[in-house]
Amino acid sequence: MVLTMMTDGLAFDEADIEVMLANLDSFSADEVAEIDRMVDELHNRTANKAAYDDLIEFCKQMMPDFIVGKHHRILANLLMGVERGDKDRVCVNIPPRHGKSQLVSIFYPAWFLGRNPNKKVMMVSHTTDLAVDFGRKVRNLIATDQYRSIFPTTSLAQDSKSAGRWNTNVGGEYYACGIGSALAGRGADLLLVDDPHSEQDVINGNFEVFEKAYEWFTFGARTRLMPNGSVAIIQTRWHMDDLTGRVVRDMTQNERSDQYEVVEFPAILDVMNKKTKKEVQKPLWPEFFDLDALLRTKASMPTFQWNAQYQQQPTAEEAAIVKREWWQEWTHEQPPSCEYVIMSLDAAAEKHNRADYTALTTWGVFLNEDTNAYNIILLNSIKQRMEFPELKQLAMDEYTDWEPDSFIVEKKSSGVALYQEMRRMGLPISEYTPHRGSGDKTARLNSVADIIASELVWVPQTRWAEEVVEEIAGFPFMSNDDLVDSTVMALMRFRQGGFIRLPTDEPDEPRYWKRRSGGFY
Repeated sequence: MVLTMMTDGLAFDEADIEVMLANLDSFSADEVAEIDRMVDELHNRTANKAAYDDLIEFCKQMMPDFIVGKHHRILANLLMGVERGDKDRVCVNIPPRHGKSQLVSIFYPAWFLGRNPNKKVMMVSHTTDLAVDFGRKVRNLIATDQYRSIFPTTSLAQDSKSAGRWNTNVGGEYYACGIGSALAGRGADLLLVDDPHSEQDVINGNFEVFEKAYEWFTFGARTRLMPNGSVAIIQTRWHMDDLTGRVVRDMTQNERSDQYEVVEFPAILDVMNKKTKKEVQKPLWPEFFDLDALLRTKASMPTFQWNAQYQQQPTAEEAAIVKREWWQEWTHEQPPSCEYVIMSLDAAAEKHNRADYTALTTWGVFLNEDTNAYNIILLNSIKQRMEFPELKQLAMDEYTDWEPDSFIVEKKSSGVALYQEMRRMGLPISEYTPHRGSGDKTARLNSVADIIASELVWVPQTRWAEEVVEEIAGFPFMSNDDLVDSTVMALMRFRQGGFIRLPTDEPDEPRYWKRRSGGFY
């Protein structure tokens, strides 16, 4: 009886199927086949309902081999919040080749229009061709039988032949355009921006594109929003003045400007191993990019590019207190013979994934025979998170290796205990007490910037030296400034002791240091 009712077109659910499966022996072969069909139908119905409700489920149904990472779920939740009206401004920064465009620019607009077939979507990228290509893929997705099984009330209008401009059957609209396109007469309930900047422009140093993109977005695309319209910016970071940088700056400087929920996805994350209590590196999308692959990529490109594109932490250029080009590059295999060596330690408060790093840098003074003037060279740099026992061991190991004439420690956090411990041992450790430029960190860096600008400071061709240069070049815009602090402490001490003299310094400032006999090496 139940089977007859169902095959006559009446609704059936999971409970009905369970009853039939429990009594399967009572049905004929034809009826069993029909039950199998009903099971498949119920499965499809359940899957379609899940795809209708959830963006990730929609992605998986439309593209079963799509590799879903944790960051995709986070991104999908943000975008679903936009569709529900819970969020109206989101900005997501994500590394290249991490499934961004597939999710954001293809699956999401199709899913959004499936649930809102009468709304208007504007898709923006750095070129019109790229945006139109996204439009073609979205349009073709909507035209599939699989899509119609999930969204039976949404379809394309009969005249939707253009890949970059088409309509739904109930008046919805999709419009694809590139940065700088004319937008007169266009409206948007959803403004999607996927990578507003061209990689080639950035590589070629055409930084004017950042200003042009911002102006067009602000005074063009942004003004096309319908009442209660939403904006989602998804991009790889390139520069401090890229679109993300500008909108974030606007909202921090003016509380009445658009307030974005900003989410950053670094390609490599520093996480704490719960078992070993040690910090380890983990890839953002391990199912696709393992750690070794990412580290190889990192090794093949300049640090500032890696920081921007993969870690979403671009460093400042024009606004930098210390420019990259001020540093002198030491190209010899061995460092010069140093007459005085200083180690400088900036200790972190505690060891966990959000704590500051401990930064230990080692510097030497040497006579530049080409200029007959004393210069400074970075001999070593270590930056990591650690607890006091590890810090003490590191300090002792480095002291043994370098035998510095002076060991500077800022008496804060774990540095206090280290200072007391090494002082009891009779080692030449001294408290960091700024003489010039005392005050905030910006003022302190400014007080030694002229030393670097005078081309008196050298760095070797190593990754750890490049990290020092990049962190200082990015100050105060980087999330960490521990190497900045350590460097400033050392350069201040060099200046205080008369190791380095500039024309602006007091003419009769004495030297308080004694040369090593025979040099350092």
